[in-house]
Amino acid sequence: MTPAHRDRSEVVVAAFDLDGTLTEGGSVVAWLRAVAGTSQTLKALGRSSPSLAYGAIKGGEAADRHKEGLFSTLLRGKSLDEVRTKSEVFARHHVAKNLRTDVKARMDYHVAAGHHVVIVSASPELYVNEVGTLLGAEGVVATKLAVDGSGNLTGRYQGRNCRGTEKFSRTTSWMRSEGLLGSTDQMPVLWAYGNSRGDLRLLRAANFPVSCAKLGRASRLSQFPSLDEVIAAPADAGI
Repeated sequence: MTPAHRDRSEVVVAAFDLDGTLTEGGSVVAWLRAVAGTSQTLKALGRSSPSLAYGAIKGGEAADRHKEGLFSTLLRGKSLDEVRTKSEVFARHHVAKNLRTDVKARMDYHVAAGHHVVIVSASPELYVNEVGTLLGAEGVVATKLAVDGSGNLTGRYQGRNCRGTEKFSRTTSWMRSEGLLGSTDQMPVLWAYGNSRGDLRLLRAANFPVSCAKLGRASRLSQFPSLDEVIAAPADAGI
């Protein structure tokens, strides 16, 4: 049975990326400035700029590794409780300043329809959790940061950076933990919203993938319907 013909009483999950999708642009550098200070962050970025640029071009494990290196430089030894408090304040300011109202309206549509809404982000869980609470998401899947026995951040990931294949894997794990996965014939209908190549694996796995990229047909997600196209489609169009 195709997604367009499934029973309306079935389970529906809507997964939203954060940076560039629910909010304008990236958030990690602004967050690092909030928790580690502007001066230290700019110094670390200056020293790391060649490796970060290389990671941005190569993507994949190279990008993950150099991002983790920046975290290690700026976060190692910082109190988890202190960083969490600063992260929650940052999240409130970030949402107030950078929320994309068109994408938030789409999230509200899914919430009103009784769908299970989850934010899936490569950004640190320390502030994405607060964003999820502010926006009314049912769940959050994001990059976890490791903590040592003294309650301080190590600057390393706990597990993997939540991008690419990891986004899909972690979203599946979240659905399983919430009791939303049934047999093969009872899989949830999955809507996925993203804006970059880090979202490709999740969008390709979705019944209804949606591009929120602002570059339109010039983006890496041009193969998917845009948010405007999905909003404008008739209710029975199957997208």
